[in-house]
Amino acid sequence: MLRHRSVALVTRDPALYGELAGFLRERRLSCVSLLPGQRIPERVAVVLTSPAEAAEISHPRVLVVAEDGDRRALGAAVEMALDAGRPDRDLVVGIDPGPRPGYAVFAGERCIGEGILETPEAAGPFSAHLRHRFASTHVLFRVGAGDPPRRNRIVNALLDHHRSVEIVDERGTTPRGHRRPRDAIAARVIARGVGRSVRERLPTNPTPGEIADTQRLSREGSGGLVTISRSSAHRVVRGEISMAEAVADTLRARPAGESPRSSGRERTKREPL
Repeated sequence: MLRHRSVALVTRDPALYGELAGFLRERRLSCVSLLPGQRIPERVAVVLTSPAEAAEISHPRVLVVAEDGDRRALGAAVEMALDAGRPDRDLVVGIDPGPRPGYAVFAGERCIGEGILETPEAAGPFSAHLRHRFASTHVLFRVGAGDPPRRNRIVNALLDHHRSVEIVDERGTTPRGHRRPRDAIAARVIARGVGRSVRERLPTNPTPGEIADTQRLSREGSGGLVTISRSSAHRVVRGEISMAEAVADTLRARPAGESPRSSGRERTKREPL
């Protein structure tokens, strides 16, 4: 069974050891710590080590951990290696659209990784890291249909990395008692859904309502100091700049002595779409 298999952390690098020991502890994975050259117990299913020490290790499943590597993809690769059933099965990744999209990675019926991406565009690099860890495995991405501007940004980021993408109807994915969470709970349901294939980039033009809502969020996020302009809100929704950058730019552009609460609103009224 999975619980009787373990991970070997094999390195002389104290910084890498400390990070990976915490990484495995957070996931409650059984671990044995060794130095390169020491005998690796039979119960070890996968070895984690540094790029410089990989050549010293004799084991059928060695995962090289670079200092700047993606730990989410690494976590999924470790979980897959620990699964003694079918380590070669295809992967399905569900993504719940939002400012910080939730994701869930499935190998067959088993979830081997889940969490949150920093931005919709982060789906692209994340897919590249999964490709690196699962080079011989087909990976299908299923993206929830809600939140069209961010959904389309996620789909476009995946298509830019030449990934297989489907859009899944999100109705029924929100857990009872939640108001539409952007997290891995809904992403799990999306991953198990059936979607329609997408092969071409999708439009990312925001609606007037989405622009107005982004302006409202800028006002709330800045504590009422500013309301970003419609053009800045347009760039935020399209993912060209972050909300923090838009607020900072607005604050820097505000004339000296102008009322913090009125400046953004007055410029917004004068500015054409």
